[in-house]
Amino acid sequence: MCGIWALFGSDECLSVQCLSAMKIAHRGPDAFRFENVNGYTNCCFGFHRLAIVDQLYGMQPIRVKKFPFLWLVYNGEIYNFKQLQKHFGFDYQTLVDGEVILHLYSNGGIEQTASLLDGVFAFILLDTANRKVFLGRDTYGVRPLFKVLSDDGFLGVCSEAKGLINLRHSVSPAPKVQPFPPGHYEVFDLKSNGKVASVEQVKFHTGKDEPLHAVYDTVTNLQSGFDRETVKSNIRLLFENAVRKRLMAHRRIGCLLSGGLDSSLVSALLIKLSKESGISYPVQTFAIGMEDSPDLLAARKVAAHIGSEHHEVIFDFEEGIQAIDEVIFSLETYDITTIRASVGMYLVSKYIRKKTDSVVIFSGEGSDELTMGYIYFHKAPSPEEAAEDSERLLKELYMFDVLRADRTTAAHGLELRVPFLDHRFTSYYMSLPAELRVPKNGVEKYLLREAFEDSNLLPKEILWRPKEAFSDGIASVKKSWYTMIQEQIEQQIDDVMLEKSESKFPINPPRTKEAYYYRQIFEKYYPGNSDWLKHYWMPKWINATDPSARTLKHYKSDTTENAL
Repeated sequence: MCGIWALFGSDECLSVQCLSAMKIAHRGPDAFRFENVNGYTNCCFGFHRLAIVDQLYGMQPIRVKKFPFLWLVYNGEIYNFKQLQKHFGFDYQTLVDGEVILHLYSNGGIEQTASLLDGVFAFILLDTANRKVFLGRDTYGVRPLFKVLSDDGFLGVCSEAKGLINLRHSVSPAPKVQPFPPGHYEVFDLKSNGKVASVEQVKFHTGKDEPLHAVYDTVTNLQSGFDRETVKSNIRLLFENAVRKRLMAHRRIGCLLSGGLDSSLVSALLIKLSKESGISYPVQTFAIGMEDSPDLLAARKVAAHIGSEHHEVIFDFEEGIQAIDEVIFSLETYDITTIRASVGMYLVSKYIRKKTDSVVIFSGEGSDELTMGYIYFHKAPSPEEAAEDSERLLKELYMFDVLRADRTTAAHGLELRVPFLDHRFTSYYMSLPAELRVPKNGVEKYLLREAFEDSNLLPKEILWRPKEAFSDGIASVKKSWYTMIQEQIEQQIDDVMLEKSESKFPINPPRTKEAYYYRQIFEKYYPGNSDWLKHYWMPKWINATDPSARTLKHYKSDTTENAL
């Protein structure tokens, strides 16, 4: 995880503007650098480094002797940089995986570059020879990127919006800061005065399409056909490969473990593959919850089964409530379920940074969206409509679960890795007939569970554990975390305030006191930017008024199951 920042065509003093770059210092606690661009005194790069690979030559902007006219800052990991080097004969000058971006661009231009990167990334590439600036972001927006572009051609780019909102501008009103869309690249002409003009913004990949880099993957020959055994074999092969390729790191690897299906599968495979790859240290797993929460109990079972060095982080109600303000500042959103779930992830990340030396953290994000894991999928009118909604959820991940996972870990200088969002794995899973992917026999993610049933990776009760939302599983079964929050907020927001919410907040007006409370905090830090969130996350097909799984009729907790 790193923090990237750049300005092009600033009319204000760069030494003052650069103070904004320090707002994302948490993303890269190991080193930082500001660098002006030769010949463009009003253009500048900023970089906060979290050193994961190449301790000696890993600082950015990356510049190499072969391409003195190229400047690159990027945040992410490119897992196929060695395969691309072998195929194209690239002569790397560093051990930094991102150097491949320079070689790909020189070899075939920006569209080939973005399309052939197997990984997660957000990059800013400057070509002074051809006077071009390029921005790019990975398919699902696992790595964040924001931009601000004024009418007179001033461009600011940053990993997080907080690094752009206080920039000084020569035009009025100030231009809007906006998230850069996932799966796109944008081309700008760079003028002699450092200003830019947007030429085109291009979508280079959608999750349903097999990525162009698949031909260079280590998994080349998948079995064809949709018979169940073939599909299950391919799922195992591709997911194992997704975890294996993400072992690339010079820092200690750990894994978040809630005891649910997704994080448990990732943890189990991580332990297995780390041993096979020769990693000598024990992999640490991390669970968080209140005393005797379902997640803590389930995670304990998984850790004992897979043999991880397990850590439990126990928090209380007061600690959780006190964290909400700083969580919303880190997240840059006011979405209800995102904030609820982020508190636990923020606190466990804080523990990892302070109490351990694990830096590269695996997690299970993306599985629910890909495998139709949310409980409301039981109510889908048809497999086809379920498949459509799965695709929608994946496209919107950058506003919800991926945003949560990135910001809560990056706030504490950790690097997140999410194998369920591997390009090959997601494109294959979405290529399967919709009727194979829907819940079966009253069980969501049936196909994924069945694929690993005979692997002995997990205890059977974990492999078939019912869906438990992270923000619910960290609390007791008797009283959900969201209920505790709502009781606390009840006296802080009165009915009159809520009645006037629509006039005060015309974009996504809050309908509950909890939503109003979150919105107040968001507006305190990011006034006028409510359009970053297109809509609240909410279950479909069931007229839900709350995003919590525990409010749905189909919900079954572990305790409920055991009592039946």
